[in-house]
Amino acid sequence: MHIRSFVLLFLLTGPVFLPGSGVVMAQQTRQIEILHAESIEFNKAIDPNTQRLLGNVVFKHQEVTMNCDSAWFYASTNSLDAFGHVHIRQSDTLNLYGDLLRYEGNTRMARMRNNVRLIDNQTVLTTNSLDFDLKNSVGFYTGKGKITNKDNVLESERGYYFTRTKNFHFSRNVLITNPDYTIRSDTMRYNTVSRIAYFHGPTKIASDSNTIYCENGWYDTQFDKAQFNKNAFLSSGKQWITGDSMYYDRRIGFGKALANVTVYDSVQKVLLKGQYGEYTERPQNALLTDSALFIQISGQDSMFVHADTLRSVEDTVAQTKMLFAYYKVKIYKSDMQAKCDSLTYSTSDSTFRMYGAPVLWSDENQLTASFVEIRTRENRPYRIDLYQTAFIASREDSSKFNQIRGKNMIGHIDENGKLYRIDVTGNGQSVYFTKDGPTIVGVNSAESTDMVIYLKDRKVQRITLLTKPSGTLYPPDQAPQEDLVLKGFSWLEQFRPRTKDDIFFW
Repeated sequence: MHIRSFVLLFLLTGPVFLPGSGVVMAQQTRQIEILHAESIEFNKAIDPNTQRLLGNVVFKHQEVTMNCDSAWFYASTNSLDAFGHVHIRQSDTLNLYGDLLRYEGNTRMARMRNNVRLIDNQTVLTTNSLDFDLKNSVGFYTGKGKITNKDNVLESERGYYFTRTKNFHFSRNVLITNPDYTIRSDTMRYNTVSRIAYFHGPTKIASDSNTIYCENGWYDTQFDKAQFNKNAFLSSGKQWITGDSMYYDRRIGFGKALANVTVYDSVQKVLLKGQYGEYTERPQNALLTDSALFIQISGQDSMFVHADTLRSVEDTVAQTKMLFAYYKVKIYKSDMQAKCDSLTYSTSDSTFRMYGAPVLWSDENQLTASFVEIRTRENRPYRIDLYQTAFIASREDSSKFNQIRGKNMIGHIDENGKLYRIDVTGNGQSVYFTKDGPTIVGVNSAESTDMVIYLKDRKVQRITLLTKPSGTLYPPDQAPQEDLVLKGFSWLEQFRPRTKDDIFFW
């Protein structure tokens, strides 16, 4: 019998004492066992503790079996080098393949190289270099690895795999590719059972419908739900939303954000802000509460609108958007301020509509009515319509007020945002103090069905009575008291916001 076959026969039929080792392999649970080889070679004169195994080689070490084409076994160090079609099996689910293996039995460390594949149930890891700690069931790779798990493909330059918990820890150029989106991150943790990815560093999620950025959070790749923290940002078409933290459900296109929430529409050039927000993608609707703020951007003089609640609604049929602001609405613009109970804004006609005791201030003038429309062009007001019991007033001194009352009024605003003309239609009445320089010389009490008021330098310059005019000019000290105050007059200066911060105080 050939010496190699003779040695093999003893290995397969009974306890074998390795030359020079003094250890019985089959009886030592911590010693690597040789289960099969077509031939075994060793040279006692050179190294009695080293064997060369050839052909269908099988090792066993505790619960792990190892197959290869050939190997070197080092009894003194309880280690081996395996070559060609290397296969490690641990339990019923974990399989590790490669071309080259260095295995250290005392530490149970397997160092697999070249064409490495780790298969654990439905998870497949491919790389060229993997160190696997069989004792603790942890694998580590450097030099780029790829993990396939159902619909997800994960790639990174470095990674750990904890087979007991089914957790991957990735770092350096992490990429998840899914049929519906991609995720790029600096550092990520992924569980192959829950299929949840946890981000720890700058992360970008991109799809056909939107792009998401955050620096901390998680994404459930199975149910398409996510939580984004730290500088969270979602861009969808021509809109984007930010917040300190965001929740997102991709399947229904719904998101909500907490703390420092901002929604921006690049087409309409408007911002929505608040401390709590909700957002839908189809249609593109948004809701803001808690210090809610609407900003219509216009150069250096934007319009600021505050309300308890702001709601932006998209009409996909008419291809327009509506803004609803309700409860305790205040508006600030450098040349115009306002307050009311509720407000709407439509992109179809670029018009603000004010309800619930609306009041407007333009320079020195106070305008009130039952219902008010502010028409804008290129995000600038150019006309104000006051309906039902329209009233304009301005202070002459501490106790005297110029007043104009009518059924309806139209206020015209110039390119500089100044109110320069007011048209009164129906039941026009006026109380106007005439002056000679700084001195009041008379009081003009007039009525006319229709009127035109001209303003200059923020003051009423003249009044033109158009239809059925009548009036009386009184000396300043002889005007009856009842003629000095028109019905419905109320001076509301205490509610006027003087800065954009004042709109948050009612």
